[in-house]
Amino acid sequence: MTKPVGVFDSGVGGLSVLREIRTALPSEDLIYVADSGYAPYGDRPEEFIQTRATAIVQFLISQQAKAVVVACNTATGIAIDALRAEFSIPLVAIEPAVKPAAALTRSGIVGILATTQTLSSSKFSRLLAGQSEQVRFLLQPCPGLVERVEDGELSSPATRALVERYVRPLVEQGADTLVLGCTHYPFLENVIQSVAGPAVSIIDPAVAVARELHRRLQMNGLLSDDSEKGSDRFWTTGNPAEVQAVMDLLWLKHVNVSVIER
Repeated sequence: MTKPVGVFDSGVGGLSVLREIRTALPSEDLIYVADSGYAPYGDRPEEFIQTRATAIVQFLISQQAKAVVVACNTATGIAIDALRAEFSIPLVAIEPAVKPAAALTRSGIVGILATTQTLSSSKFSRLLAGQSEQVRFLLQPCPGLVERVEDGELSSPATRALVERYVRPLVEQGADTLVLGCTHYPFLENVIQSVAGPAVSIIDPAVAVARELHRRLQMNGLLSDDSEKGSDRFWTTGNPAEVQAVMDLLWLKHVNVSVIER
């Protein structure tokens, strides 16, 4: 039996990472868990986030996962060190693409859109501390954006109003590069680009995560050698009908969603 790769997020946002993994690793079987029953993580206490992340990794291992991708910046910032201490399988984590943004900016000003917990985590502080002092980082917490994506509101007036509130001040301060520091935000990229303007670059780290997963699987001799297209399985701790409707929208085709008992 071919063992799958597990991928999880607080909700449906991690599908932005899953789609890059599917492109990079077409023959791998993938399991995705949306912890929608407990979303969003962004303003939750650290202990809560750590408990949820641990429970989901345990579930994925029970499904025979050979590696797990933490497709949630908040969970990475709060829980990845503890997860790596507890579990022996390869764990690949997403984090805001600060270094690529610093290399790309022409104005020397980078805006980072993320959840409150991601921006306040010690891991993120260490990430910023390692960057050039020549680049100024503008940190913008974005309460409410995750919920817009969870509700499938990718271009509603309310969503655009929130994006304008968060993005416009960054551009007005000279940011020419924006980092999407939450896996939900790539699904709002068209609106973000529209508000920011065509001269502003937007960076989504999902491609880099898929590349790192490929490297880690290869290094550990875990790459699938199957020539067939891999399967996709979807789980949630939320309402399956509601989650499935949004997943269909984001995954661009119908999916079947199973329930994890809370």
